[in-house]
Amino acid sequence: MTAVKETTRRPLGHFAGRSIGGLLAVAAAGVVFGVLLMLVRFKWGPLYHADHEAAEWFNGLVAPHHALVTVLTAITDLGGRPVLIWLVTIAVLGLLIRRQSRLAVYLIITGVGGLILDPSLKALVGRLRPVVDVPITHAPGNSFPSGHALGSFVAYGALLLVFLPAMAPRWRRPAIAIVGVLVFLIGLTRIALGVHFVSDVLGGWLLGAVWLGVTAYAFRLWRRERGRPVPSITEGLEPEAGDEITPAPAEEKVLEHPRSSVAELLVGWVIVFGALYAFGMFVSYHAKGTFFATLDTEVPRWFAERRTDQLTELSWWWSKFGDTHAILLVSLVFCPIVLAVWKRWRPVLFVVLAMFGELSLFLASARVVQRPRPPVENLDGHMPTSSFPSGHIAATICLWSAIAIIVFVRTDRWWRWLFVAMAVIMPVGVATSRMYRGMHHPTDFMGAILLSALWISLLYWVVRPNEDVRRGNRPAIESEQVPELDDELAKAARPE
Repeated sequence: MTAVKETTRRPLGHFAGRSIGGLLAVAAAGVVFGVLLMLVRFKWGPLYHADHEAAEWFNGLVAPHHALVTVLTAITDLGGRPVLIWLVTIAVLGLLIRRQSRLAVYLIITGVGGLILDPSLKALVGRLRPVVDVPITHAPGNSFPSGHALGSFVAYGALLLVFLPAMAPRWRRPAIAIVGVLVFLIGLTRIALGVHFVSDVLGGWLLGAVWLGVTAYAFRLWRRERGRPVPSITEGLEPEAGDEITPAPAEEKVLEHPRSSVAELLVGWVIVFGALYAFGMFVSYHAKGTFFATLDTEVPRWFAERRTDQLTELSWWWSKFGDTHAILLVSLVFCPIVLAVWKRWRPVLFVVLAMFGELSLFLASARVVQRPRPPVENLDGHMPTSSFPSGHIAATICLWSAIAIIVFVRTDRWWRWLFVAMAVIMPVGVATSRMYRGMHHPTDFMGAILLSALWISLLYWVVRPNEDVRRGNRPAIESEQVPELDDELAKAARPE
């Protein structure tokens, strides 16, 4: 007891003795950043000329190659605010569900600090962005320091420190290396795309290192003050939380027979594609004089005759619920939450395969059927794919049906019916909007239903997304004795 009191009485000296190297590195980064900031602020000649020469050299190297620009843009997006905010937000939600509030608060404070430092220093320095001969892309605001460099260093670094304990020791060094390479590439793309000078990116990295080091030091100091051991930083912030933050610690394997499952899915995909091809060719080219032909002629015309400005605006919004961005956003929120609550990969695999299969079936069948759009004004203009089947509708059906299948059997609370309702309302709304806008025939809607029903049924039979519930991993959400939902979700997350 005396030893513990002594440790807590003098935490700073003891902790600093073990962390002197890290403290010196953080202090050095802070000093170098301060010097660089002053040189940029007062436009030191050698640095000014070096930055502009590098900007022109990169512009001449990158601008003529459109494929390279596409790759660089994809990499730079990984350091943008939307991606970083999504990553940190999902991580925070998962940590709260797993009852790791200290780590969640650490991520929030570190992330918010990075968001504050970027615009405030940009306003203080007031440096304009590079002006190059052939502009490749555009970025708003001032230039120093690079927000992408700063944000990616802070966000990916903080996530790495939090989740290192969930990795096997042999994977920790490769993970650190991968994060380091990613942060470097994001910074490099900002220079190559002509939206930042070299010193902007260096400033972002230095400031990110300082802020991440300060917050990590504060967290480790907090542990020391409470008498907790402070391990090497390569073991993460809280090694004892490793089991709790591991995605699926109790799951030995995702599928019982992965090879046969892959074979079944491949054979099933071919069968579903064959059914889509047969139905698509029939309604597109061989259904003259039938009920299908009448339906495909009269319904688009009926919608076109009743268009108004208000309905057109409403249909645009409904149509957006079924586009790639909306579907991807919902998937990227739902899957991590399911993984955090039930600690099983199989439901996540079910959703991922549902969306991947839908996309591949849609693209393949649209390519071979080549059906023209309805003979009315197409409010969305020319589309790169043909009319059959509707990709918007099929994606909406697959996503919300998969979500309803997963959620419905895992709780007996009333709100599970909301997901069933969404599995009906969302596809109907998207289908109505797509036909109203003259982008699809009614039989395109039927094709989307056929695709979704066959593919989701096949996945349910092969993947069995709720197998863990049958084996006892049922959450206690049906219990009326626990008033708080988050407490019940936390109980459900416990391994078998």
